[in-house]
Amino acid sequence: MKMQKTLYGILACVSIVFIIYALTKNYLIDPGAETFLSHKTGLKRELNLPVWLNVMYVHVAFACIAMAAGLLNFSNRVFEKSRKFHRINGYVYLVSVLLVVITSGYMAPYATGGKISSMGFNALNIIWLLITIVALVQIKKKQIIRHRNWMIRSYAFCFTNMSIHLITSLFYQGFGLTYAASYTIGVYGSIVLLLIIPNIIIRNIDRSRKAMVTP
Repeated sequence: MKMQKTLYGILACVSIVFIIYALTKNYLIDPGAETFLSHKTGLKRELNLPVWLNVMYVHVAFACIAMAAGLLNFSNRVFEKSRKFHRINGYVYLVSVLLVVITSGYMAPYATGGKISSMGFNALNIIWLLITIVALVQIKKKQIIRHRNWMIRSYAFCFTNMSIHLITSLFYQGFGLTYAASYTIGVYGSIVLLLIIPNIIIRNIDRSRKAMVTP
Protein backbone atom coordinates (compact mmCIF):
# COMPACT_ATOMS: atom_id res chain seq x y z
CA MET A 1 0.00 0.00 0.00
CA LYS A 2 2.82 2.39 0.91
CA MET A 3 4.57 1.66 -2.40
CA GLN A 4 1.35 2.36 -4.31
CA LYS A 5 0.95 5.72 -2.57
CA THR A 6 4.55 6.59 -3.36
CA LEU A 7 4.13 5.63 -7.02
CA TYR A 8 0.91 7.64 -7.24
CA GLY A 9 2.61 10.66 -5.66
CA ILE A 10 5.44 10.53 -8.19
CA LEU A 11 2.97 10.00 -11.03
CA ALA A 12 0.87 12.96 -9.90
CA CYS A 13 3.87 15.29 -9.70
CA VAL A 14 5.21 14.30 -13.12
CA SER A 15 1.77 14.49 -14.76
CA ILE A 16 0.86 17.90 -13.32
CA VAL A 17 4.24 19.40 -14.24
CA PHE A 18 3.99 18.01 -17.77
CA ILE A 19 0.42 19.27 -18.27
CA ILE A 20 1.42 22.77 -17.17
CA TYR A 21 4.50 22.65 -19.41
CA ALA A 22 2.55 21.39 -22.46
CA LEU A 23 -0.21 24.00 -22.12
CA THR A 24 2.21 26.87 -21.47
CA LYS A 25 4.58 25.95 -24.28
CA ASN A 26 1.97 25.25 -26.97
CA TYR A 27 -0.56 27.98 -26.19
CA LEU A 28 1.56 30.80 -24.71
CA ILE A 29 5.31 30.53 -25.38
CA ASP A 30 5.30 29.06 -28.91
CA PRO A 31 1.70 28.95 -30.23
CA GLY A 32 3.01 28.86 -33.80
CA ALA A 33 5.15 25.78 -33.03
CA GLU A 34 8.05 27.54 -34.77
CA THR A 35 10.75 25.67 -32.82
CA PHE A 36 9.19 22.27 -33.51
CA LEU A 37 8.45 23.02 -37.18
CA SER A 38 12.01 24.27 -37.79
CA HIS A 39 13.16 20.62 -37.63
CA LYS A 40 10.75 19.48 -40.35
CA THR A 41 12.71 19.35 -43.60
CA GLY A 42 12.10 17.55 -46.88
CA LEU A 43 8.39 16.96 -46.30
CA LYS A 44 6.73 14.88 -49.05
CA ARG A 45 3.39 16.64 -48.46
CA GLU A 46 2.76 20.36 -48.39
CA LEU A 47 2.00 21.49 -44.85
CA ASN A 48 -1.16 23.58 -44.51
CA LEU A 49 0.04 25.49 -41.47
CA PRO A 50 -3.28 26.95 -40.18
CA VAL A 51 -4.97 23.53 -40.36
CA TRP A 52 -1.97 21.74 -38.88
CA LEU A 53 -1.79 24.19 -35.98
CA ASN A 54 -5.51 23.85 -35.20
CA VAL A 55 -5.20 20.07 -35.22
CA MET A 56 -2.15 20.35 -32.96
CA TYR A 57 -4.07 22.55 -30.49
CA VAL A 58 -6.85 19.95 -30.30
CA HIS A 59 -4.24 17.20 -29.98
CA VAL A 60 -2.45 18.91 -27.09
CA ALA A 61 -5.69 19.82 -25.30
CA PHE A 62 -7.08 16.28 -25.31
CA ALA A 63 -3.67 14.77 -24.50
CA CYS A 64 -3.68 16.91 -21.34
CA ILE A 65 -7.30 15.97 -20.58
CA ALA A 66 -6.44 12.27 -20.99
CA MET A 67 -3.46 12.64 -18.68
CA ALA A 68 -5.53 14.46 -16.02
CA ALA A 69 -8.50 12.07 -16.29
CA GLY A 70 -6.28 9.01 -16.05
CA LEU A 71 -4.47 10.43 -13.04
CA LEU A 72 -7.74 11.05 -11.18
CA ASN A 73 -8.99 7.56 -11.91
CA PHE A 74 -5.86 5.98 -10.40
CA SER A 75 -6.68 7.69 -7.09
CA ASN A 76 -8.16 5.25 -4.56
CA ARG A 77 -9.63 8.20 -2.66
CA VAL A 78 -11.55 9.42 -5.71
CA PHE A 79 -12.74 5.88 -6.49
CA GLU A 80 -13.98 5.26 -2.95
CA LYS A 81 -15.69 8.65 -2.78
CA SER A 82 -17.63 8.33 -6.05
CA ARG A 83 -17.63 5.29 -8.30
CA LYS A 84 -20.02 7.15 -10.63
CA PHE A 85 -17.42 9.88 -11.15
CA HIS A 86 -14.77 7.20 -11.73
CA ARG A 87 -16.94 5.63 -14.44
CA ILE A 88 -17.80 8.93 -16.16
CA ASN A 89 -14.21 10.11 -15.95
CA GLY A 90 -13.14 6.80 -17.49
CA TYR A 91 -15.24 7.58 -20.55
CA VAL A 92 -13.73 11.09 -20.65
CA TYR A 93 -10.33 9.39 -20.78
CA LEU A 94 -11.48 7.00 -23.51
CA VAL A 95 -12.88 9.80 -25.72
CA SER A 96 -9.76 11.90 -25.14
CA VAL A 97 -7.48 9.04 -26.18
CA LEU A 98 -9.59 8.53 -29.32
CA LEU A 99 -9.29 12.23 -30.25
CA VAL A 100 -5.55 12.23 -29.55
CA VAL A 101 -5.14 9.20 -31.82
CA ILE A 102 -7.25 10.78 -34.60
CA THR A 103 -5.37 14.08 -34.51
CA SER A 104 -2.06 12.26 -34.33
CA GLY A 105 -3.11 10.28 -37.39
CA TYR A 106 -3.55 13.55 -39.29
CA MET A 107 -0.15 14.87 -38.20
CA ALA A 108 1.74 11.59 -38.72
CA PRO A 109 2.45 12.12 -42.47
CA TYR A 110 4.22 15.37 -41.54
CA ALA A 111 6.32 13.77 -38.79
CA THR A 112 9.97 14.75 -38.41
CA GLY A 113 12.06 11.97 -39.91
CA GLY A 114 9.73 11.25 -42.82
CA LYS A 115 7.87 8.06 -43.67
CA ILE A 116 9.67 5.85 -41.15
CA SER A 117 8.64 8.14 -38.30
CA SER A 118 5.10 8.36 -39.70
CA MET A 119 4.82 4.57 -39.67
CA GLY A 120 6.06 4.53 -36.08
CA PHE A 121 3.42 7.06 -35.01
CA ASN A 122 0.67 5.08 -36.74
CA ALA A 123 1.81 1.89 -35.01
CA LEU A 124 1.94 3.70 -31.68
CA ASN A 125 -1.58 5.07 -32.14
CA ILE A 126 -2.99 1.65 -32.98
CA ILE A 127 -1.28 0.03 -29.99
CA TRP A 128 -2.53 2.73 -27.59
CA LEU A 129 -6.11 2.51 -28.85
CA LEU A 130 -6.17 -1.30 -28.72
CA ILE A 131 -4.78 -1.37 -25.18
CA THR A 132 -7.38 1.18 -24.06
CA ILE A 133 -10.19 -0.86 -25.64
CA VAL A 134 -8.93 -3.98 -23.86
CA ALA A 135 -9.07 -2.05 -20.55
CA LEU A 136 -12.71 -1.12 -21.30
CA VAL A 137 -13.60 -4.71 -22.20
CA GLN A 138 -12.07 -5.97 -18.94
CA ILE A 139 -14.15 -3.68 -16.74
CA LYS A 140 -17.29 -4.62 -18.69
CA LYS A 141 -16.47 -8.20 -17.70
CA LYS A 142 -16.05 -7.06 -14.04
CA GLN A 143 -12.38 -8.04 -14.16
CA ILE A 144 -11.19 -5.19 -11.92
CA ILE A 145 -7.54 -6.20 -11.52
CA ARG A 146 -7.13 -6.87 -15.23
CA HIS A 147 -8.86 -3.56 -15.98
CA ARG A 148 -6.44 -1.73 -13.70
CA ASN A 149 -3.44 -3.42 -15.28
CA TRP A 150 -4.54 -2.56 -18.81
CA MET A 151 -5.26 1.00 -17.73
CA ILE A 152 -1.71 1.27 -16.40
CA ARG A 153 -0.48 0.11 -19.80
CA SER A 154 -2.77 2.58 -21.56
CA TYR A 155 -1.89 5.50 -19.32
CA ALA A 156 1.81 5.00 -20.02
CA PHE A 157 1.15 6.19 -23.58
CA CYS A 158 0.05 9.58 -22.24
CA PHE A 159 3.78 10.13 -21.79
CA THR A 160 4.59 9.47 -25.45
CA ASN A 161 5.55 13.08 -26.19
CA MET A 162 7.76 13.32 -23.12
CA SER A 163 9.44 10.00 -23.89
CA ILE A 164 10.08 10.87 -27.54
CA HIS A 165 11.67 14.20 -26.69
CA LEU A 166 13.85 12.75 -23.92
CA ILE A 167 15.19 10.04 -26.23
CA THR A 168 15.57 12.53 -29.09
CA SER A 169 17.57 14.90 -26.88
CA LEU A 170 19.78 12.02 -25.73
CA PHE A 171 20.75 11.00 -29.27
CA TYR A 172 20.79 14.53 -30.74
CA GLN A 173 22.66 16.37 -28.02
CA GLY A 174 24.38 13.42 -26.35
CA PHE A 175 25.53 11.34 -29.33
CA GLY A 176 25.55 13.99 -32.06
CA LEU A 177 23.10 12.32 -34.46
CA THR A 178 21.00 14.48 -36.77
CA TYR A 179 17.74 15.71 -35.26
CA ALA A 180 15.63 13.74 -37.79
CA ALA A 181 17.46 10.47 -37.04
CA SER A 182 17.29 11.12 -33.29
CA TYR A 183 13.57 11.82 -33.53
CA THR A 184 12.92 8.59 -35.43
CA ILE A 185 14.85 6.65 -32.77
CA GLY A 186 12.77 8.52 -30.18
CA VAL A 187 9.49 7.36 -31.76
CA TYR A 188 10.41 3.68 -31.90
CA GLY A 189 12.31 3.77 -28.62
CA SER A 190 9.22 5.19 -26.93
CA ILE A 191 7.04 2.35 -28.18
CA VAL A 192 9.44 -0.15 -26.60
CA LEU A 193 9.77 1.76 -23.31
CA LEU A 194 6.03 2.42 -22.98
CA LEU A 195 5.32 -1.29 -23.38
CA ILE A 196 8.02 -2.44 -20.96
CA ILE A 197 7.80 0.08 -18.09
CA PRO A 198 4.11 -0.40 -17.20
CA ASN A 199 4.59 -4.18 -17.03
CA ILE A 200 7.43 -3.69 -14.56
CA ILE A 201 5.15 -1.45 -12.46
CA ILE A 202 2.30 -3.98 -12.62
CA ARG A 203 4.65 -6.77 -11.53
CA ASN A 204 5.86 -4.75 -8.55
CA ILE A 205 2.31 -3.81 -7.50
CA ASP A 206 1.20 -7.44 -7.68
CA ARG A 207 4.26 -8.51 -5.70
CA SER A 208 3.49 -5.89 -3.05
CA ARG A 209 -0.14 -7.03 -2.81
CA LYS A 210 0.86 -10.68 -2.42
CA ALA A 211 3.34 -9.74 0.30
CA MET A 212 0.54 -8.01 2.23
CA VAL A 213 -1.77 -11.04 2.18
CA THR A 214 0.96 -13.57 2.93
CA PRO A 215 1.09 -14.33 6.69
